[in-house]
Amino acid sequence: MEDLRLMKGNEAFAESAIRAGCDGYFGYPITPQSEVMEYLMKERPENRTGMVVLQAESEVSSINMVYAGAGCGKRVMTSTSSPGYSLMQEGMSYIAAAELPCLVLNVVRGGPGLGTIQPSQSDYFQSTKGGGHGDYRLIVLAPSSVQEMADFVPMGFDLAFKYRNPVLMLADGVIGQTMEKVVLPPQRPRFTEDEIRRNTPWATVGKGIDREHNIITSLDLQADSQERHVLHLQEKYREIEANEARCEKINCDDADYVLVAYGSSARICQKAMDLLRAEGVKVGLLRPITLWPFPTKDIQSLLPHVKGFMSVEMSLGQMVEDVKLAVEGKVKVEFFGRCGGIVPAPEEVVHAVKTKLL
Repeated sequence: MEDLRLMKGNEAFAESAIRAGCDGYFGYPITPQSEVMEYLMKERPENRTGMVVLQAESEVSSINMVYAGAGCGKRVMTSTSSPGYSLMQEGMSYIAAAELPCLVLNVVRGGPGLGTIQPSQSDYFQSTKGGGHGDYRLIVLAPSSVQEMADFVPMGFDLAFKYRNPVLMLADGVIGQTMEKVVLPPQRPRFTEDEIRRNTPWATVGKGIDREHNIITSLDLQADSQERHVLHLQEKYREIEANEARCEKINCDDADYVLVAYGSSARICQKAMDLLRAEGVKVGLLRPITLWPFPTKDIQSLLPHVKGFMSVEMSLGQMVEDVKLAVEGKVKVEFFGRCGGIVPAPEEVVHAVKTKLL
């Protein structure tokens, strides 16, 4: 029987984490994602599944707690918002370099700086291009509904362990705070110690265990071996690019023009698309589900019949660069966005299409 609830996006994420068999959540409160920790503290998952919930003293501490838990082969996670995610960048680079699986939620607010607590999508560069130091990548999932805030948690953990790589869920304040119906996933068991020893031979399990090593680190002082490791990471990223790019296409088969948008911007664009089609303008919507790997091939598949694309974002233009790279100059690419925490109306998108694309 379906477990149907009315929940905020942040709450759905938290409940789904419990049901995904998460072993530990380490976080720090920051608007607009504080409901994640508040829900977990209230729900007391240690009594349901044994999941640990801990408020760290800072975002720097929380991401390093995630680093430690991931190194032990556990399903671990954190959540934050834009300024807090900035503080986590060193830890994210360390975790990616050590090839450890974890799940991180960033519910984006307006910036730069402390900015506003209103929703934004201006963390795209920081999320899809690495953010921290060095040559590394994150798998980035972009939910556009409360349902996807729940669904992407078990999927995120699966991808993280499949590729031994951090997975980032990049939401925005609208998705985190919106309340909708959601069907919650079934309960998964947490990993047993035997399963960790059998399925994660890279994990450290303490002294006295017969393992090749019991130290998890991203340090390598030898230039030649460090280069080999970075090249190994690039091979893994190419595999992810080949197999894990995902998107949703709506009315793209006959479209003359295509809107490209993710998260809450995609919801706005769906209404704008309907308004334009009612006027006889054939507009489609391509919604990236993975921001990295970016659905480049899906965009390219539309080039034979599409006259132009428009990237719609709650920023001053970040994803538009990836759209332009995918299109390779073969058709026109335009941009429309708002910033500062302003959420555009569908009518604004309609006006932008008429003035920039048609």
